[in-house]
Amino acid sequence: MFNGKKVKTSKWMSSAGPDGEIVLSSRIRLARNIKGLPFPYLASDSQTEEVKKQVYAIYQDKALSQQFGNMSFLSMHKLSPLERQVLVEKHLISPMLVKENHNAAVLLSDDEAVSIMINEEDHIRIQCLLPGLQLEQALAEANRYDELLEEKLDYAYDERWGYLTVCPTNVGTGLRASVMVHLPALSITKQINRVLSAIAQVGLAVRGLYGEGSEITGNLVQISNQITLGQSEEEIVKNLFGVTRQIVEQEAQARQVLLNEGRDRIADRVNRAFGVLTHAWLLSSQEAMQLLSEVHLGIDLGLIKEIKGEVIKELMVLQRPANLQLMAGQSLDAFERDRIRARLFRERLAQ
Repeated sequence: MFNGKKVKTSKWMSSAGPDGEIVLSSRIRLARNIKGLPFPYLASDSQTEEVKKQVYAIYQDKALSQQFGNMSFLSMHKLSPLERQVLVEKHLISPMLVKENHNAAVLLSDDEAVSIMINEEDHIRIQCLLPGLQLEQALAEANRYDELLEEKLDYAYDERWGYLTVCPTNVGTGLRASVMVHLPALSITKQINRVLSAIAQVGLAVRGLYGEGSEITGNLVQISNQITLGQSEEEIVKNLFGVTRQIVEQEAQARQVLLNEGRDRIADRVNRAFGVLTHAWLLSSQEAMQLLSEVHLGIDLGLIKEIKGEVIKELMVLQRPANLQLMAGQSLDAFERDRIRARLFRERLAQ
């Protein structure tokens, strides 16, 4: 059944990290552009090719190769549409990079913690994605790659405005910091809307699993800064870290309420979800995400002991359409995906 390619497990998927029961991942992204070249959406093919060549030359520089570590240079046009979409589903590249020009590419570290997107909305976007609440560590790693590139590239920078970017909200530090949090208890106790409203009121953006325009599914919420101008990188990260810690505490309290006031009810709920995942023959992606969320909660509360939380986090990605088709080694219609998805869960969760 799964006779296609094995999907590599990214670092953020394979371990919990600090506060990993609630914070699934931390991401830092730095937007940069090269001085003297138009932004990608205004650039000619030869100009975006020049951006790609400059970054590729740095990647091949023997003096810098050891500092870059083991990385692969992937040109988008050389990957199949399915392979590109797998990278999107694993949060390693943006959906925009898949759709943009012929010279789009990504530098990807072996553990898939660092990805440097080339010719996306900006010339360069440096991303570090780590498990759990590790914003400071992700910032340090992203800055390390930023400094390596800046040694060879002349960035578009203004003394007053900072780093110049396509989107005005990225001008300044060019930093977008985000966390992916799992909030099932706040949802079950009907507190989620109040919490999300409070987050928005302190200037943070609330989005779904795949960022802007995506729906909130599986009780997964992405929280990020909205403004980069007028704040330092450290201030942005410190603010998001502080808000995230408050959310972690509120979710933890809600989970304790579920145990104290209705242990049998929540145990029944999460074990029913586990039962469906291990016995169903057809499962849609949306239903699967909700069931995986409840099973993850059951594991975190100690009510399900047969499986580890990291396995559920990995399955949240592997059950997506492109990953399923890559593993199956063939194109699948919606019905076939629902069937293969159910089989994936039966096989992985019965181990």
